[in-house]
Amino acid sequence: MVFTACAHPRAAQLRVEPSLRDEFRGAFHIGAALNPSQFTGRDSAGARLVARHYDTISPENVLKWALVHPALDRYDFAPADQYVAFGERNGMFVVGHTLVWHSQLPRWVHQDANGAPVSRDTLLARMRDHITTVVGRYRGRIKGWDVVNEALNEDGSLRHSPWLDIIGEDYLVKAFQFAHEADPSAELYYNDYSLENPAKRAGAVALCKRLLAAGVPLTAVGLQAHQKLDWPTLAAEDSTIGAFAALGLRVNITELDVDVLPPAVRGQSADVATRATATAAQNPYAAGLPDSVQRALAARYEGLFSVFMKHRAVIDRVTFWGVADGDSWLNNWPVRGRTSYPLLFDRQHRAKPAFDGVVRAARTARAPAT
Repeated sequence: MVFTACAHPRAAQLRVEPSLRDEFRGAFHIGAALNPSQFTGRDSAGARLVARHYDTISPENVLKWALVHPALDRYDFAPADQYVAFGERNGMFVVGHTLVWHSQLPRWVHQDANGAPVSRDTLLARMRDHITTVVGRYRGRIKGWDVVNEALNEDGSLRHSPWLDIIGEDYLVKAFQFAHEADPSAELYYNDYSLENPAKRAGAVALCKRLLAAGVPLTAVGLQAHQKLDWPTLAAEDSTIGAFAALGLRVNITELDVDVLPPAVRGQSADVATRATATAAQNPYAAGLPDSVQRALAARYEGLFSVFMKHRAVIDRVTFWGVADGDSWLNNWPVRGRTSYPLLFDRQHRAKPAFDGVVRAARTARAPAT
C-alpha cells in the first residue's frame, strides 16, 4: 500500500498502485535511472518504489569516467558494485552508462602533465584500458552498455571532443570494438538526445550506417527523450523510432522525462554544460503544480506511451531519468534551484496523474479490437 496522489494533486487516498513492470510485461522493460541513495537504501521509499515498479535500471553517475576512474592508476568500483548488486537482488536488467563521453571526463585522460593533448596512441590505449577494465569487471552482470554518448551536434555533424580531435572519427568504431571484446554477450548502444529533430536524426542515421558498415556490433540506439509538454510531436517521436528500426536496430528510450517549466534556453538541447540565469519567472510552480499542468503532463505521457506501445516490437526498454520529482536533474538544469515535476512520482513518492496516463496507454494498446 502506498499513499498516492489522485486526480487532484492536493487530495490523496490510500490505494494499491498497479505495478508498471507488470503493466508492460511482454512489451518492453520499464525502468529508472538511480542515484546512490536509492541503490544503497538510504532513500528507502525510493528503493521500494524502484523494486516494485521497474525491471531495468541505469546509473545516473557512478559508472561515468570521472567517478569510476578518477586517476590514471586508480579505479573506484565501490558505488558501482552496490548499484549492480541492487539490480541483481531485484532480478533486473542492469544497464551501464556510459563508457565514452565528452563530459565528466578527467583532464588526465586526454592531456599530459603540461596540459598538452596526448597522442592518438596514448588516448586509444587509455580508452581501451578503461573499457576493458570496467566492462570486464561486470562481464555477464551488466547486460547492456551505452558505449558512446552524445557524439553529435544539433546539425548532425560529429561533435568536437578530445575523442574526435585526437583519435579521429574511428574513435567510435574502436570504442565499440573494445567493449565487445571485453564482454561479447553484452548489448551495445549509441545514446543521444534531440534525435527527434530532423537534422540530428539524419546525422545519427548516417552515423549508425557507417558503424554497421564497419562491422560494429551495435545493438540499439538510445533516444534520451528529454521532452517538453509540446516537443516533440507524437508524429516526430513515431517517425524517429521508425527511422532507426528501418536500419535493423533495436530502440531504447533511455532518459525519459517531461519538462513542464518555462524554457530557459533556446532549442531542445540537453547538453549538461548549458547554464542559464535564474529568474522568478522561470520557477513558477515552487508552491505546487497547478491542476491544469498536472492534466497536461498526464496527457503528454499517455500520448508518448501510446507511441512506444505501437513500436513495442522494436523497443527493448523505456527508462525514466530519475525515480521521483525531487531526484530529477531538471531541478538544477539549466537553472539551479528550480522546482521541477518531470516524472511519474512526486517528492513524497506518490504516483501522479501522469502515472495513470502511462497505465492507460499500456492497457489501451493491449485492449482487444472491437
